Amino acid sequence: MPNASVALDRGAVVAPVNRRLFGSFVEHLGRCVYDGIYEPGHPTADADGFRRDVVDLVRELGSTTIRYPGGNFVSGYKWEDGIGPRENRPVRRDLAWHSLESNQVGVDEFARWCKLTGSELMMAVNLGTRGIAEALDLLEYTNHPSGTALSDLRVANGSPEPYDIRMWCLGNEMDGPWQLGHLSAEDYGKKAAGTAAAMKMADADLELVVCGSSGSGMPTFGEWERVVLEHTYENVDFVSCHAYYQERKGDLGSYLASSLDMQYFIETVVATADHVKHKLKSKKTINLSFDEWNIWYLDEHQASDEVNDEWRLAPRQLEDVYSVADAVVLGNLLITLLKNSDRVTSASLAQLVNVIAPIMTEPGGDAWRQTTFFPFSVTSRLAEGVVIKPSIASGTYETEVYGTADLVDSVATFDEESGRGAVFLVNRSQTESITVTVDARSFEATRVAEAVSLHDDDVYAKNTLADQHRVGLKDATAELSDGTLTVTLPPVSWTAIALAR
Repeated sequence: MPNASVALDRGAVVAPVNRRLFGSFVEHLGRCVYDGIYEPGHPTADADGFRRDVVDLVRELGSTTIRYPGGNFVSGYKWEDGIGPRENRPVRRDLAWHSLESNQVGVDEFARWCKLTGSELMMAVNLGTRGIAEALDLLEYTNHPSGTALSDLRVANGSPEPYDIRMWCLGNEMDGPWQLGHLSAEDYGKKAAGTAAAMKMADADLELVVCGSSGSGMPTFGEWERVVLEHTYENVDFVSCHAYYQERKGDLGSYLASSLDMQYFIETVVATADHVKHKLKSKKTINLSFDEWNIWYLDEHQASDEVNDEWRLAPRQLEDVYSVADAVVLGNLLITLLKNSDRVTSASLAQLVNVIAPIMTEPGGDAWRQTTFFPFSVTSRLAEGVVIKPSIASGTYETEVYGTADLVDSVATFDEESGRGAVFLVNRSQTESITVTVDARSFEATRVAEAVSLHDDDVYAKNTLADQHRVGLKDATAELSDGTLTVTLPPVSWTAIALAR
């Protein structure tokens, strides 16, 4: 059995654990909203029509922020359609996903849903077909206490208290030719700069996210960020990153090393943002909002006819069913986000329910956890205090896409006040278990409080409607002696260990 070692030093602090790293994303796409979070008539539905079984799962998942309402959808969205009496709300065509939008869920309902789940609402404004005026109107409606036309309209619609939304996304993926209202970097930079300046005139403490690249493979990647940030730098706080991963052509080895691309993405955007900072002689630092990331079998969906001209309400779209291998990769991507938490201070798993999601539902029936639910929920629950950068020594293997990759990846967190620590590990080997020795003496832990692992003899095992509990967490083999933790990692596995004094 191969061996690996991980050394933990409480002084090797990356940054405090930012709870916004454990955010998610709800878009008006497929069955994410309708039949997902919202289904009047469901046995668990509340007075607003929200499925309380889904609310319970979202709370268990530990999602902290929710980006809303898109996504590509937002670039054609009229937020005014989703307020007021439901019977008066218009049905519109959504050009992004070629479906019908009933507008039965709008900003008021979604803000109430966020309170149910204990999540912070992160709002996106339409900079595709709309602009500064509409963004300011939405800001006034949501955040101004009362005494103005739009704030009083919110009060009249049943929400006397403002929503006090702090994070705002200035459009979505405006670098993409598929985006309604797609712009060049120069034109988007100017539009976003004007919108950001106006919104900060209304509230200087808003946290604004400007669109970065929608993938590291975009031909404008890097240059897009440079141009946009040169226009917007002083009025924005984040630049967004979007990345999706999937196994291609049976190349599981490369797929398991997907986090190397995420690391490259982060380093490139950080370098570009810091270049602009120095060029403009600015004193502020722009952080990253990785506000779309996940496993997405995009190639298969593009080859299908899910997005068509039938113009249906809440069609089944992008409903990937995830395997153990997918969950291990997702857990590794979370490790990478934590490792970079000094600059990645917000992230949104895209999406939350039914659409490339950790939670699935059946109309009138059950809600259940996909394999990807487990590494996210455990990491969100155990990661606290500060992120500790480990020193890792392990074997390597060669990948076709990313070159040399370590067999073991890891990150740790430690909370000084409680004395609790957590170690997260991934074994990328497809054939061999690996014994990992973790030097955790600086944590001064005396016991293993929890040890769980996600793995299976069948790396493609999935949880389905017919077999909702096929895959789940298993007890991990972990022993602590004199500050040294010994962990056995099965092949293609994600493992979390909680340490306590």
